[in-house]
Amino acid sequence: MIKNFKKNTPGILLSIGVALIAIYLSSLIPGDIIGATVMALLVGMAFNPILIKYKQFNAGVSYAGKLILRVGIILMGVNMNIGEVLSVGRYSLFVMLFTMGTAFGAGSLIGRKFGMNWKLTNLLSVSTAICGGSAVAAVGPAIKAKDQDIAYAISSTFLFDILTVVVIPWIGIALGMSNMGYGLWVGTAVNDTSSVVAAGYAFSDLAGNTAVIVKLTRTLFIIPFVLIFSLINERIEAKQGDVQGYTPVNLKKIFPYFIVLFLVVVFLRSTNIIPSAIVPALSKTSKLCMIVALSAIGLKTSYTDIRRIGFKPMILGLIVDTLVVFVSIGVQIATGRF
Repeated sequence: MIKNFKKNTPGILLSIGVALIAIYLSSLIPGDIIGATVMALLVGMAFNPILIKYKQFNAGVSYAGKLILRVGIILMGVNMNIGEVLSVGRYSLFVMLFTMGTAFGAGSLIGRKFGMNWKLTNLLSVSTAICGGSAVAAVGPAIKAKDQDIAYAISSTFLFDILTVVVIPWIGIALGMSNMGYGLWVGTAVNDTSSVVAAGYAFSDLAGNTAVIVKLTRTLFIIPFVLIFSLINERIEAKQGDVQGYTPVNLKKIFPYFIVLFLVVVFLRSTNIIPSAIVPALSKTSKLCMIVALSAIGLKTSYTDIRRIGFKPMILGLIVDTLVVFVSIGVQIATGRF
């Protein structure tokens, strides 16, 4: 254990250092346009040459990108209250059926047309359908996606979110949307949590509160999608490795046990066993863990690797994101909730 600690410490410290730089740089940009998680990815990629040159950082960076990420996801549960989610989330779930169907349906069709690998295609889709970088960071390791694919999917989300934060509030005002309708629209159509907050509260406090609750409801879908994609990846690997045919999926092997702890935290928060007084501290710890983990993912990814992927995945992400924006508002208009 001491040996592993010594081996991992340099890389963990490097990841934390990159995270602190990202937090500082993000704070210099007004309106939280570039969230600290996205900034961490970009700064990490800028420091990638250090990881290539000094191999002693590799073990700790890999550790930070996996275990610390899981700690962050577990603690994310303190931001969720089952009662609030149910009260606002009932109708939002109906809208989400259409937005998620659009994200995965259109993503799959366009991905095949562009000849993209299924992992990057679905990372782009899950980013749009669920919760941006957090969903990509959770699903990516479950399907054993390459670090550059994870970074690409998060970067694509970031570029679209910049546009939505600036444009969507003006569209909502021009259309005369209600606070509830606008909050539901932003909560189901905008990707990253920081962007949902920025776009939601730019309209009104009530719209912002609604958007955040809807966004947290979307975040709960991380759980089934991690399980689904873990199963899909296990099946594909089994078929590729077994010339005799299909090998049964080992659910025990692939089940992400950290999600059970995530659900436990949601339950403890919803029943007030976790007191409100410590929720802000736990929430900040969760965010810091996510930032450190994304710093590690960035450190393991070079801009050269991103360029090699090409522009087609970025086009796919833009098309899917745009379709979801229109589908979300279209469902509201069709059901009279506009």
